[in-house]
Amino acid sequence: MKEEWNQEAIRQFAALLLARAVQRTFPGAKLGQGATAGEGFHYDLDVPRPLSESDLAPLEAEMKRLAAEGWRPAYRQASREEAIRVLESRGEKWKVEWLQALPPEEPVGLWEQEDFLDASAIGGLPELPPEAPAFKLQGVAGAYWQGDSSREVLQRIYGAAFAAPEELEAYLQWQEEAQKRDHRKLGKQLELFMFAEEAPGMPFYLPKGTLLRNALENLSREFLAKYGYQEIRTPLIMDRQMWEQSGHWDHYRENMYFSELDGRQYAVKPMNCPGHMLVYRNRQRSYRDLPLRLAEFGQVHRYEYSGALNGLFRVRTFCQDDAHIFATPEQIGHEVGRAIELIKEMYGIFGFEYSLELSTRPSESLGSDEQWAEAEAVLSRVLDEAGLPYRVNPGDGAFYGPKIDFHIRDALRRSHQCGTIQLDFQMPDKFGLSYVDESNDRKTPIVIHRAVYGSIDRFLGILIEHYAGAFPVWLAPVQVRILPVAGSHAGYAEEVCGRLEKAGIRAEVDGRGEKLGYRIREAQVQKIPYLAVVGDQEAASGCVSIRERGAEQTRSCGVEAFAEELLANSRNRGGRP
Repeated sequence: MKEEWNQEAIRQFAALLLARAVQRTFPGAKLGQGATAGEGFHYDLDVPRPLSESDLAPLEAEMKRLAAEGWRPAYRQASREEAIRVLESRGEKWKVEWLQALPPEEPVGLWEQEDFLDASAIGGLPELPPEAPAFKLQGVAGAYWQGDSSREVLQRIYGAAFAAPEELEAYLQWQEEAQKRDHRKLGKQLELFMFAEEAPGMPFYLPKGTLLRNALENLSREFLAKYGYQEIRTPLIMDRQMWEQSGHWDHYRENMYFSELDGRQYAVKPMNCPGHMLVYRNRQRSYRDLPLRLAEFGQVHRYEYSGALNGLFRVRTFCQDDAHIFATPEQIGHEVGRAIELIKEMYGIFGFEYSLELSTRPSESLGSDEQWAEAEAVLSRVLDEAGLPYRVNPGDGAFYGPKIDFHIRDALRRSHQCGTIQLDFQMPDKFGLSYVDESNDRKTPIVIHRAVYGSIDRFLGILIEHYAGAFPVWLAPVQVRILPVAGSHAGYAEEVCGRLEKAGIRAEVDGRGEKLGYRIREAQVQKIPYLAVVGDQEAASGCVSIRERGAEQTRSCGVEAFAEELLANSRNRGGRP
């Protein structure tokens, strides 16, 4: 198949093959809707019986048989009325319902081949590729019709399709690796976090996961000090009036939680910025006070549909590493540049590559055309002067201002939007913020919203998958596990552990009665960076036998020298995936 053939057409062809195979395999099955996304495709169907994973292989075999026979539906355009008429005669009630919701004048595309008939919106890809795609069915699940939770559940079958078999094979290998790195699986295996029905979508951090979070916060605090930030804390709930004043009530209330106290309505904060406005307003400010950089590790709550929840990637409560820089107009360019440098430096520690995106004014926004034009010009100028390549994402800015987003790429080359720098001319004015300038006049400051991790919880999930759970020494919850060969060596193992802990190393002893080989294998499953085995020889010489993660050979080392090695590794923050 030609390399230049449109990938969308390849996946559309695979979706049609799937629909035909289902109707041949399950007589009476009715068509819902098909779709393509990324490397994949899916089709929602009304099948006479519930489907399971065991049905995928026969369906895939039928698809391959159809492709081998040269099955190709013909494409033509029809009026909406004709399409309704012919599909109604076939009993395709879901397709008819979809068509009836279209504007009367809108034409429809029809795919026909013998007793097969499907309909799609115009603007698709009427020409199918000359050769059948390489495809793989990957799963089946229930899906509400048209995504409406009040409607019937259809059967969604999904898969992947490519132009050539080698592309499909490479994708399946990549996906297998991604499944091994799934942070939900590793989070349980490594005892980092858990979820409970009593608090859906709200993570519970176990001791090791809390150590990880603390390490991320401690790293951030080092950079807060280096770049001149002051850390604050603001309340979790605040009066509804404040959220109306900030503009969040009009733009965000469907995602907020509420409570009533003393006859007043309060909201659990979905964002930290209004609280920071109140902190700034706490006293009169002078131009000599600016820029004022306020930072907070603020816990926020946002409502998400239960079907959208996804481990740490999509939760209902999370911690933001939020910061707000209050500045004069003359300071904006410099402060945005410093924020970019901070983010670049922190991402470099984790080995992340990244791309930049400048998002401009959305359709629903606050402020004048002049303010938005000025704000967008400032951000683009800073990026240009820094020589940083970026792409423009029209209409995706925040409702109060444009933004620069950082999209990091993990070890599997997946993109995640995390860091952000947002310019805000609106909220300072809404809260009546001011400073006294050199002429003793009152002026309104401009606010730069800034985050590096974005959500610490989501960033932690990304790191788990980035490192496949094998964290570098400085980040690992347990940096070394000490294994006594036998019970008689337990005392020396505890002594070594105490000496390492006193030096500031996260160490633990596994003195269970299991065989040494079993305990070594278990420590390897836990992806602990260093194992220190102690027996008669080590106890007599005051040393440990070290096995480093990923190394086949062991080596002997004195306890103090080993401690210094670990501390140096932690200070350097070495370790890349």
